[in-house]
Amino acid sequence: MRLFDTARGRVVPFEPGEEVLMYTCGITPYDSTHLGHAFTFVTYDLLQRRLIDLGHRVRCVRNVTDVDDPLFDKARQLGVHYLDLAAGEEARFERDMEALNVLPVASTPRASSAIPDIRGFIGMVLARGHAYESGGSVYFDVTSFPSFGSLSEYSPDEMLELARQRGGNVDDPHKRNPLDFVLWHPSAPDEPAWETLWGPGRPGWHIECSALALRELGTTIDLHGGGTDLIFPHHECERAQSEAATGEPFVRHWMHVAMVFKDGHKMSKSLGNLVFVDQLRQAWDPRVIRLGIIDHHYRREWQWDDELMDRAAARLARWCEADDRGRGDGAAALDEVRAALDDDLDVSGALEAIDAAAAGGWRLGAPAALLGIDLPGWRGAEFIHPSSAAPG
Repeated sequence: MRLFDTARGRVVPFEPGEEVLMYTCGITPYDSTHLGHAFTFVTYDLLQRRLIDLGHRVRCVRNVTDVDDPLFDKARQLGVHYLDLAAGEEARFERDMEALNVLPVASTPRASSAIPDIRGFIGMVLARGHAYESGGSVYFDVTSFPSFGSLSEYSPDEMLELARQRGGNVDDPHKRNPLDFVLWHPSAPDEPAWETLWGPGRPGWHIECSALALRELGTTIDLHGGGTDLIFPHHECERAQSEAATGEPFVRHWMHVAMVFKDGHKMSKSLGNLVFVDQLRQAWDPRVIRLGIIDHHYRREWQWDDELMDRAAARLARWCEADDRGRGDGAAALDEVRAALDDDLDVSGALEAIDAAAAGGWRLGAPAALLGIDLPGWRGAEFIHPSSAAPG
């Protein structure tokens, strides 16, 4: 298998051991799952399925950010407790993932479960001289970490602008450097607070993933994923503080999924240009939604259009009809799908292989199932065992 590595800027061999340690940044549970979320998590599901097919055991951790500003802001607007809001939206997200046939991950830890781990982690960073206390907060000192910026390869000016756009307070007077980022800071009066040696407060955004990855997977993980909007500041900061704390490489392979657009702009809650999965599920077979999502390469941005579901529904109908009347086991198509997925998750090539097999009158159950599409006549696959996605 060959995958694009963000840190190296090219497609390289991905050669993990028997057990693959994966961490994918999950949701901040304050609203419904939109297509941008689904594109990200279905992409990592495709990767997980192929790794299992290759004989690996996959231990995938997908966190839930239930301590963060957007969640607190939405809870204030609705007049509800932030944990009640988080629980409801997390449950809705899980229903969407199940409908889209996303394999269960090994664990979905919440940030709020990691407060003791976060306190210990910050202590490690401080002890190694990579952080400082100022104004009641603890900040990471980016000047103490010479390779800061090497993941994203943005210029200092670009990093400042992106930090400003994505929640970083670059004008905080307590910082030594505008790019320094918060590890721990005081809570607002209506926000949760935990006691620490540095005073009561709550963690910053980036620290939770470092602490959870270390707790759940260990010092070094095989693959870390998320959307391209997380490359900076989130993943850049996460890498810096993790390696500063442990002195070991944090991630062997960085994999990022491109953004989904609607009306010419990236889907975002602030713009309101969203297509929600649970709304699509009211009108479409979830397999149609999944087919529409995967008809795009994970590294290429794409634009929602109103005909996407119609095209996917027509494809699913052709596949179902061909599989019902077809001959053989589709082994040749399965080999082509495997080869395509091994080529930087070339799902378009995989779809074309199944389309050709359908036109040729072959059964499609096995190759379609590798893409997470279960056809009516499919009776299960020996080549993939979803239970191996869980530990043990």
